[in-house]
Amino acid sequence: MFPIRDHNPSHRTPFVTYALIAANIVMYLATLPGSQSGQMLWVQLALYPLAISYGDMLWGLLSHMFLHAGLMHIVGNMLFLWIFGDNLEDQMGHLGFLVFYLACGLAAAGGQILSDPLSSVPMVGASGAIAGVMGGYLLLFPKARIDILIIIVIIFRIFTVPAWTMLGLWFGMQLFGGFTSVGGQGGVAYWAHAGGFIAGVILAVPLFLRRGGPGFWQRTHGHPPHAEATYAPSRIPRVRR
Repeated sequence: MFPIRDHNPSHRTPFVTYALIAANIVMYLATLPGSQSGQMLWVQLALYPLAISYGDMLWGLLSHMFLHAGLMHIVGNMLFLWIFGDNLEDQMGHLGFLVFYLACGLAAAGGQILSDPLSSVPMVGASGAIAGVMGGYLLLFPKARIDILIIIVIIFRIFTVPAWTMLGLWFGMQLFGGFTSVGGQGGVAYWAHAGGFIAGVILAVPLFLRRGGPGFWQRTHGHPPHAEATYAPSRIPRVRR
């Protein structure tokens, strides 16, 4: 299950979202496995909880947000940033959104470090910062419609669900993964995701209050405060063997 688009158009060009996507792609290409220098750069810029705990390699707190462990890793992260980032940038402004994004990434790193401060396993990826974007999105637009693609073996189906359903389920999965993983095994930084998401909700509260707090929800019924986008019915067929 993963989102493919939302029905929440933005009213300004999301330059920062585009720039973040571009920066992640450039860094991914610069650190491809086939390049020895690229791999050395990847190793130097990753985040190591053990090193951070001893005050070493502190640049990893920021640089890890622009590294990825593989093609599917970066594609998935950039898809989420593309869907949710423009709306937060629309509400926060370009500079405000950039500060928000980086702060969520730092909070995500902190969550992962606190979960296992002596771990020497490198942490990379923009998913913690993007989780913060998702948390802020949930606070502002809990009933925005999101199209999700569900794949079960060879069955492909698109469903439209409110944001709180998709994002709440995603957050619950991170908590479940964090509590059930043993010693950080599995290659997923669940506590970074959870920490970033919680930070995103908290950091979006001032904006939410400026918009009127619960009154904002009452006026919009949890939907975006503008007309939602509509799309033609999906042409993805339901395939059965």
